[in-house]
Amino acid sequence: MVVKIDGKSLTIEEVIKVARHGAALEIVPEALKKVKVARDFVEKKVEEGAVIYGLTTGFGKLADVVIEKSETENLQRNLILSHACAMGRPLPVEVVRAAMVLRINALSRGNSGICPNTLLSLVDMVNKGVHPQVPEKGSLGASGDLAPLAHIMLVLIGEGTAEYKGEIMTGKEAMEKAGIKPVVLSSKEGLALINGTQIMTAIGVNVLYDALKLSKTADIVMAMTGEALNTVTKAFDHKVQKLRGHQGQIDSAENIRKLLKGSENAKDIQPKKLQDPYSLRCTPQVHGATKDAISYVFEKVTLEINAVTDNPIIFPEEEEVISGGNFHGQPMALAFDFLKIAISELGDISERRAERLINPQLSEGLPPFLTKKSGVCSGFMIAQYSAASMVSENKIYAHPASVDSIPSSGNQEDHVSMGTTAARTAQMILDNTQKVLAIELFSACQGVYLRGETGLSPALKKVYDKVRERVEPVEDDVLMHTPMVIIDEMIKKGQILEAAEEVTGPLK
Repeated sequence: MVVKIDGKSLTIEEVIKVARHGAALEIVPEALKKVKVARDFVEKKVEEGAVIYGLTTGFGKLADVVIEKSETENLQRNLILSHACAMGRPLPVEVVRAAMVLRINALSRGNSGICPNTLLSLVDMVNKGVHPQVPEKGSLGASGDLAPLAHIMLVLIGEGTAEYKGEIMTGKEAMEKAGIKPVVLSSKEGLALINGTQIMTAIGVNVLYDALKLSKTADIVMAMTGEALNTVTKAFDHKVQKLRGHQGQIDSAENIRKLLKGSENAKDIQPKKLQDPYSLRCTPQVHGATKDAISYVFEKVTLEINAVTDNPIIFPEEEEVISGGNFHGQPMALAFDFLKIAISELGDISERRAERLINPQLSEGLPPFLTKKSGVCSGFMIAQYSAASMVSENKIYAHPASVDSIPSSGNQEDHVSMGTTAARTAQMILDNTQKVLAIELFSACQGVYLRGETGLSPALKKVYDKVRERVEPVEDDVLMHTPMVIIDEMIKKGQILEAAEEVTGPLK
């Protein structure tokens, strides 16, 4: 499996193939030609003694310090060493690989002035599995993701630490074992390698990809709750959704109708109630709004992964070098803050449905806390506590990172995006929401069990059976943590979604 890189047509799905599934990279010849043209222009300007930011000057507040030609290699190496200031736990390999492919794609546009061989060495690192250790904290999200990207490039120059074939070792060792010669950076290269939005975008791409799946899984989980609580399906009629017109709402309702088709429990008319509470009846409106938000973020991220985001930018055909602000992460910061809120709402409404399942005043005749032995057994009582805790935590993480800014570099860089923080907190919200939906699904399956496991739609019978392959119904109190973790893993791996789609076909 090989992903072709040309700098302008990379897809989110291709990034995931490289990041998670080990796909190799190959830069197309036309892109390499453009890279060489830009590099030749840079070398020409250096030979002429031109004063150009990042080529022959210092960085940030030190931009007015002119660097002698003999010091250009030291300038670029020092940039990587001094900027590798990130802290915290290492980012997951899938994020590091995503960041590397995104940086490679941006450099392949031919507007950064990097040497072709340096770029190809970065490609070799991806293809041979040299994964730099990149601490997760330290980016302001303007001047790009300087600190974490510098940790990637440390390994490129034979410094830092890396994971290679499951072992952590020095960057020098990893490069030697992979048969890749460390790079000696020339003028402009250090800045070209670290001045971009690729860390925040790499984290965000992974979150976005999983959020797409989770928005469909949330419809499945709600439908299982609908089976357990005898939901009134008329609320999901396509005529209702069409009148409002929001595509996400229309898609979510269509999913739910497909999932509940053939159910004897969830029906258009229920003899004992006219309508359901909002957490059931308004699911298309809530889940659909999240789908629409995800669609917006998908569009913005697709633009960003094919953008040139460093500084200065080389325009060899016009013989220009322009210092601009494409490294500023605000477009991603706002998008990922929006994504955070959208994902958190899937958890918010899910927890309310879980509460209805366990509360005897709301559960349509199910035993209190979903146990036959209420009193002696607490059943699912505290599972709902856990869901409520994570929903509350999400409210803190959902606070927008993009509204904050701290000046840096002697106040030269006086407004920053905090986009990497937005992406990191989006990942935290995603994880919590997956767990909350796991708790709802666990509870809904218990409700179905207590109803007698009859009358399920074909799609939800498939899902129910999939859960029961690994999680038994709860008779007496058990260690609840274990089945909750199992179902969380099933959701994360896409197993719940796959089970449903065996019957429904692709959900939206």
